[in-house]
Amino acid sequence: MRLILASGSRYRRELLGRLGIPFEVRAPHVDESALPREAPPDLALRLAISKARAGGAGCDDALVIGSDQVADYNGEIVGKSGDFAEAKRQLMAISGKTAQLYTGLAVLNTRTGSLQTTVERFGVAFRTLSEACIERYLEREQPYDCAGSVKSEGLGIALLERFEGDDPTTLIGLPLIRLVRMLENEGMPVV
Repeated sequence: MRLILASGSRYRRELLGRLGIPFEVRAPHVDESALPREAPPDLALRLAISKARAGGAGCDDALVIGSDQVADYNGEIVGKSGDFAEAKRQLMAISGKTAQLYTGLAVLNTRTGSLQTTVERFGVAFRTLSEACIERYLEREQPYDCAGSVKSEGLGIALLERFEGDDPTTLIGLPLIRLVRMLENEGMPVV
């Protein structure tokens, strides 16, 4: 079976590449807007499923991986900032606090119609950050395509105090520990 990553994220592509198995990339076009009163984990899961289904459209013999991440700061859904001003606002608001990142993961078997799903939570505690520190970080890293404006695999690690979670790849957007089990459940051993 073909393996398809239904994502335009370079971070997810790099993570999946760590497993050393061949895969294709299909970047689906999915509206990522939250529904009224939609909880962050529900949004992450809904988007992961939508991406897997969109990425698998027209394929009859593939395993399709959909994933999406939503950051939650005190009940507020925080997405990709898109620019300096919004990234600064996000980081000023979370300084000295803990955020929850929810990563939805869906694996669709287009041959059988089987759909495995999960939402993985990962807590991120931030150091108390000065405005100057945040501005220097944003000028150097420009993490405007990351949920919550933190690129932990880069300079963003300097903003953080500790992690709370089982799988560090969840933080970057593709929980590989869980994904390996899902692929194996579909007859695609990774090792």
